[in-house]
Amino acid sequence: MMAAGKNQDPERKQQMMLEAPISRVIPKMAIPTIVAFLINSVYSLADTYFVSSLGTSATAAVSVNASLDQLIMMTGSMLAVGANSYIARLLGQGDKEKASQVLSTAFFLATGLGSALMILGSVFMEPMVRLLGATDTCLEYSIDYATYVLLAAPFMAGNFVMNQCLRSEGSATLSMVGMGFGGVLNCILDPIFIFTFQMGVAGASLATAISKWVSFGILIFPYLTRRSLLRLSIFRVRFSRDIITQIVSVGSSSMFRSGLSVVSGILLNTLAGGISDSVLAAVGVCNKVMMFPFSIILGFGTGFQPVAGYNWGAKRYDRVWESYRFSSWVAIAGSVVMGVFVAVMADTFLVLFAGTDQQMRRIGVLCMVSQCIALPVHGWVAVVNMLCAGLGNARGAITLSTARQGTCFLPILFPMTWIFGAYGLATVQAAADILSLVLAVPIAVRMRRRIRQCQLTTQNSHGIL
Repeated sequence: MMAAGKNQDPERKQQMMLEAPISRVIPKMAIPTIVAFLINSVYSLADTYFVSSLGTSATAAVSVNASLDQLIMMTGSMLAVGANSYIARLLGQGDKEKASQVLSTAFFLATGLGSALMILGSVFMEPMVRLLGATDTCLEYSIDYATYVLLAAPFMAGNFVMNQCLRSEGSATLSMVGMGFGGVLNCILDPIFIFTFQMGVAGASLATAISKWVSFGILIFPYLTRRSLLRLSIFRVRFSRDIITQIVSVGSSSMFRSGLSVVSGILLNTLAGGISDSVLAAVGVCNKVMMFPFSIILGFGTGFQPVAGYNWGAKRYDRVWESYRFSSWVAIAGSVVMGVFVAVMADTFLVLFAGTDQQMRRIGVLCMVSQCIALPVHGWVAVVNMLCAGLGNARGAITLSTARQGTCFLPILFPMTWIFGAYGLATVQAAADILSLVLAVPIAVRMRRRIRQCQLTTQNSHGIL
């Protein structure tokens, strides 16, 4: 009976992806991911909150090391996103064995890259944190925070792949449990290591590393016990041309996005630190708070992507189009609601971290409110980006994923900072989000035409038959 249940589970997942109402299946896929991302945001903010009691320079150090997190993400996100897209399409075609090969190849490559980053970062620690934007006043704090996080780099890279691939097979709840439990554990360990054991900033780093190790153990458990649809094994690793091409072509959008996030983060930290630690801390706290609406948008888009890819692989073009329309409206409406709430509460949030630092409070509120104004644009562009990734449109995915902190951000960063100083620095991200519409609208129009054309071709072929 257990075997029969296991055999029926993939069939239920396939029926859900191809037959269940779009308005039910996307939220079902997205909600566990959103919850996991929100918990991840909570423990990221918890690090900043507990560390802020050590002073503005310590808070600035956490902001600097956000770029280190992005660097680690870059090592795994390309493989994770590329594997997710290809696996969803393969499962839509019914090719489970090749999907397992894609998973195994991406996973072991990711952990290998994470290990390389761990070794290089540990050897060149001080030059690395200075490159990330650490000032002389927050250098030691930055080194303390980076030390333990680097030890978790291989596991973090592997987590990205397992998270994405569990979602691609319709197991978003398993992904949520893995990410969520680690996040809750981090929030519990933070005050223990920082205050009880008097480890300071290093305690926040150790708490983060332990949470990542625990998440890794939870996420790999269904693969080791064969409770997942796909199989993870070193013997299934295949460096075939089609697997590497599919992973890299689509996943490169995520790699470029993460890479540009690192570059933009370093430049932002450097410019902010050149003004004061207060401005550096303000921008960092704003980004931590804005992770909450961004996590909801990203989680929703991550729930939409495998649905679109699965149905594209199964040639259910009507459901691809329906899922895109549904996701677009939900993303825009949800972003408006979240933006209003965060903007109204912006000053209340900043007081928790700024204390008596008025400059940090003033710049942080401006940064937060401006990003809230641009949030609906960010939400819709994220859906178009996920549509491109889900359907294997590497060019469109790369263009949009690199817009927010690349092609629309970097050209205006220095002019806005030079002209408006700290105020320009605080509003540059919102300006970049709005500029991304220039790229997103034409891509969305082309994707709509492509879907419609495939839909009409399928209908005509069925008519001929």
